[in-house]
Amino acid sequence: MIKKAFHVLFLGTVILALISCEQNPPQETEKPDPKKEMVDIYTDFILTSDIAHLSGNEKEMLRILFKAADMMNGIYWKQTYGDKELLMSNISDPYEKKFAEINYGPWDRLDDNAPFVEGVGPKPAGVQFYPEDMTKEEFEAWKDDDKLSQYTMIVRDDNGALQSVWYHEYFKEEIEKVAALLKEAAQLAADDGFKNYLNLRAEALLTDDYLASDMAWMDMRDNNVDLVIGPIENYEDALFGTKAAHEAFILIKDLEWTKKLAHFAQFLPVLQEQMPVEDKYKQEKPGSDADLGAYDAIFYAGDCNAGSKTIAINLPNDERVHLEKGSRRLQLKNSMKAKFDKILLPISEVLISQEQRSHVTFDAFFANTMFHEVAHGLGIKNTINGKGDVRSAIKEQYSALEEGKADILGLYMVTKLHEMGELGEADLMDNYVTFMAGIFRSVRFGAASSHGKANMIRFNYFLEKGAFTKNEAGTYAIDMEKMQEASRDLTALILQIQGEGDYDAAANLVKEKGLINADLQADLDRIDAAGIPVDIIFKQGISYMGL
Repeated sequence: MIKKAFHVLFLGTVILALISCEQNPPQETEKPDPKKEMVDIYTDFILTSDIAHLSGNEKEMLRILFKAADMMNGIYWKQTYGDKELLMSNISDPYEKKFAEINYGPWDRLDDNAPFVEGVGPKPAGVQFYPEDMTKEEFEAWKDDDKLSQYTMIVRDDNGALQSVWYHEYFKEEIEKVAALLKEAAQLAADDGFKNYLNLRAEALLTDDYLASDMAWMDMRDNNVDLVIGPIENYEDALFGTKAAHEAFILIKDLEWTKKLAHFAQFLPVLQEQMPVEDKYKQEKPGSDADLGAYDAIFYAGDCNAGSKTIAINLPNDERVHLEKGSRRLQLKNSMKAKFDKILLPISEVLISQEQRSHVTFDAFFANTMFHEVAHGLGIKNTINGKGDVRSAIKEQYSALEEGKADILGLYMVTKLHEMGELGEADLMDNYVTFMAGIFRSVRFGAASSHGKANMIRFNYFLEKGAFTKNEAGTYAIDMEKMQEASRDLTALILQIQGEGDYDAAANLVKEKGLINADLQADLDRIDAAGIPVDIIFKQGISYMGL
């Protein structure tokens, strides 16, 4: 009876299940939205900071600085794409529209600038800095005193001839508004140095002569609030690597961490002397009035906010300032911590061997990043053989090579400071393993990024020198001795290329090693499959600061 009852019960269950299937047919699996997946390679992060210590005037000053900084977005759009409103009006998909906002245009900056909007062609190498129909030969044959300035747009006049137009004239309406806002903010500044800088920066924007304001920015030490604004970096100009793009950062100083960093500034002249090259490549004596500081970033605009986000600053870029005063190295601690927690640590869990994974630490990441910025200020600014400054000599190869130099020379400096006993109880192994994990993070920026290209070169160089091994589990372990030797050799190679102004050597290095091989691509695919974001995007502005 029990057996019979069971069979009746079982048969009834099957019938009910079949009826249920007919009434509720299986749902089709929802297909992933490729537009949403594009946006999802970025993860959100709120930019904020404790400003309780600021005075009422300083808080009011911040409100004005937010307005000034935001205007860099509009100028940058014009430089990198052109008419933003026209582009956006032709995009209906909300994810595609958001992706265009992230990239400041219709080209994916983390996918070698591949176009993602239908009907859009390849990204022009010179974007809007030059006429799209202009050839390199035409530019080089053209006689014009201002064409190589970082601060001129190259356009065609009514007769079709090339013409240089200074930024302050080309962007006259925006620049005059920004200058007025900076002068208004200066009246509220509590620190005299910051007040002086704001006034001089306003004048610099109106004249495209930045030397005095750069010098004033170098002299600041006691300001609670900081601002970087104007045409700064040359990454966007992939044609000649000459034109500077507009951007802005608003920063709040982290007083506690800045005190910790101040100790290292005294060693910069010694580190310059100890670079692993012949004396002829280190004859320059950069200014020693350097500033190492830690900050919370509360606003990014323009170039620094496009695609992958900057987590540290080494400025000014003017070689005259470097030689007289040095430079300021600002670590954007909150942005850096976001990338470490949300990206670098998860990557290490996928690709770093289990026995070395504990050596991936935030302190090591912070130190490596800091000395990357220090390294920008050291090395060689002018060629040793009369070819002029390094930037002009190696042209569009400059940015990738300079970022590569900063990375590898920075690691060399960390090593030297550790040998000098200046890093306390820190384990040097942490810096090297974290550096290796960092290669996988930055190489994902792609060949369109100078930082991405620099990391490809370094990965392939380390591979060639046996600086790491890959085990059966598909994870990487460094060989400390070989990695140190490879780091010294690559540092020397890059410094020599820069010192000689050897364009061909720079181009060959990028061509031969600035690529992703099939094995590395498979590893990057594993990172993507794990759902690890490539970079961060910011929720930022006055509302997030409680102003």
